[in-house]
Amino acid sequence: MDEKSSSETRGNSIRCRAAVSRKPGEPLVLEEVMVAPPMPHEVRIRIICTSLCHSDITFWKLKDFPGIFPRILGHEAIGVVESVGEDVDEVSEGDTVIPTFMPDCGDCVDCRSKKSNLCSKLPFKVSPWMPRHETSRFTDLKGEVLYHFLFVSSFSEYTVVDVAHVTKIDPSIAPNRACLLSCGVSTGVGAAWRTADVEKGSTVVIFGLGSIGLAVAEGARLCGATKIIGVDLNPDKFETGKKFGVTDFVNSGNCGDKSVSQVINEMTDGGADYCFECVGMASLVHEAYACCRKGWGKTIVLGVDRPGAKLSLSSFEVLHSGKSLMGSLFGGLKAKSDIPILLKKYLDKELQLDEFVTHEVRFDDINKAFDLLIEGNCLRCVIWMDKQASS
Repeated sequence: MDEKSSSETRGNSIRCRAAVSRKPGEPLVLEEVMVAPPMPHEVRIRIICTSLCHSDITFWKLKDFPGIFPRILGHEAIGVVESVGEDVDEVSEGDTVIPTFMPDCGDCVDCRSKKSNLCSKLPFKVSPWMPRHETSRFTDLKGEVLYHFLFVSSFSEYTVVDVAHVTKIDPSIAPNRACLLSCGVSTGVGAAWRTADVEKGSTVVIFGLGSIGLAVAEGARLCGATKIIGVDLNPDKFETGKKFGVTDFVNSGNCGDKSVSQVINEMTDGGADYCFECVGMASLVHEAYACCRKGWGKTIVLGVDRPGAKLSLSSFEVLHSGKSLMGSLFGGLKAKSDIPILLKKYLDKELQLDEFVTHEVRFDDINKAFDLLIEGNCLRCVIWMDKQASS
């Protein structure tokens, strides 16, 4: 729908276009939907642009729960507040905001602590509903419920998001760059910066040089790591990785009779200070753990593995090696305080964002974005809701 003033739409349902995922793995259907007004603690947002993340593709393909259809995917975006529900006072109509899948309520013991970004008031889960009321704000024109995705659902011209999942930002920042901090780049940079707390002069290994792995490299570079080793099956990723600070490369399919961890242990004289698993494979978590240094090495898991996947570690090694193994959701970041810091680093030309955007398309061409990411031809494809875009 055309942009309308909040006075015309406030308190009413909005009819607009959305890209609906109706069946697993099938092209999204651009159709008109109804977006209900925000309930208490909720915000209705007009999306400016959104970008495609591998998690969207993962859940688009899932045939069983937590895959559920029909659903409006998308969780990496930027928009403008169209209206707010009751009990919302931290954002107002007209504010530019970034929605995030991780909440930051500011009230619970976790959100008040510097030690965790795992909100206990609104715990993260892969739910098809809004977080507080467990209902949907979307219906199609036949009245059928359309399910939410990761509390954002940005593949719609308008969406409703809980205020705990919304961060107000400077409206002057280019939206096709700021939207990247809604998920992917924040996750990778944050994992190095907040979760691992990478030290200056350290050695880092990154398993998987997709956009998340490259964001980890960028975070490690910002922290002052001097040796950043990328591990991937595609040797072309090394050239891309160099832009983000990758200094060395291991082709995991070309290690001869040695395991990847053996190769890295030799390269690093006993193991890396920090290892990051960015693919989502238990076997790679084992390899990462095996090549982080005894005594102080940290292995950080970012990759999303298949449901039910398990790790199997030797209790003897855990006891005797003194290593740490930890997970990192959203890079350990607290959205409301850390996203503005990262945006300032971008404005100060410290943090690279431009280099992550390899393609831009119009909303009408959203299925092209899926093709590009599946084919491995892009890092991030930005999807503009209401303007021409160029690839």
